[in-house]
Amino acid sequence: MNEAEINPEATELGARLERTNELLHRMLAEVAKTPSTHAIFVDAGYVYAAAGLLVAGTEDRRSFDLDAEGLIEAFIDKARTIFADSRLLRVYWYDGARRRIHTPEQQAIAELPDVKVRLGNLNANNQQKGVDSLIRTDLESLARHRAISDAALVGGDEDLVSAVEAAQGYGARVHLWGIEASEGRNQAEPLLWEVDSQRTFDLDFWKPYVTRRPVTTYEHEGDPPPSRDEVRFIGAQIAATWLVERGRQTMGELLPGAPYLPGPVDQDLLIEAEKLLQRSLRGHSVLRRALRDGFWQHVRSQY
Repeated sequence: MNEAEINPEATELGARLERTNELLHRMLAEVAKTPSTHAIFVDAGYVYAAAGLLVAGTEDRRSFDLDAEGLIEAFIDKARTIFADSRLLRVYWYDGARRRIHTPEQQAIAELPDVKVRLGNLNANNQQKGVDSLIRTDLESLARHRAISDAALVGGDEDLVSAVEAAQGYGARVHLWGIEASEGRNQAEPLLWEVDSQRTFDLDFWKPYVTRRPVTTYEHEGDPPPSRDEVRFIGAQIAATWLVERGRQTMGELLPGAPYLPGPVDQDLLIEAEKLLQRSLRGHSVLRRALRDGFWQHVRSQY
């Protein structure tokens, strides 16, 4: 009797192991043929704040222009060099917008090839809400489905640590890209500790993509300043416009702070008023109070 006749179960088990090994070899061969894939995840809020401060000396988006298209191309070129044997999946651009409605600038970015724009919300204080969770969702999903092997993350918020951990849990490597800070750091230390590698882009890298806007002045020698009633009317007019554009819920969130406005909102109000008046209100504290009075008078009348 041969060995197969003596122990048929052992023979069958050996055949199964042989088939399993053959399948594993085939799978490994296919994996070896599959090119590595990377994606770039950009927290636009971090980019505007850190790059604006570095190049233009301000975090206020209204004070400078960002060449997003040129910057995205530069990111893609950097990734092509760093991940030489990998192909780009796409660039994800995360930003905030009122009621998640694209601004013209965000719409232009969304139309770029290989770019997907994800929008969180903006609250009454012009703070982004929900962006970090969007980044985590995309990072985790792409890593879980083996759609990417490497992720270049442009950001600095400590809340991104969970996104990094989620992607790494599925085998993806996360590389943190940052912006040179004139003083200290603009990226959270826990985030720096968690990522697989770090890279910082200096002032020379950012200069071509950030341009300070010229200061607009409305003063004309000899022109009398507007009256308090005129400025108060402008304040009410802006409040009526914002109720439509920003929504009743967003505007209602301002009421508990009355008669004060959060800094970014107060700055928005001043800039809008100066555009309508074609006159600077800087240095006119009485007129600025009248502007706020008109704004609050209209807002309160609607609630």
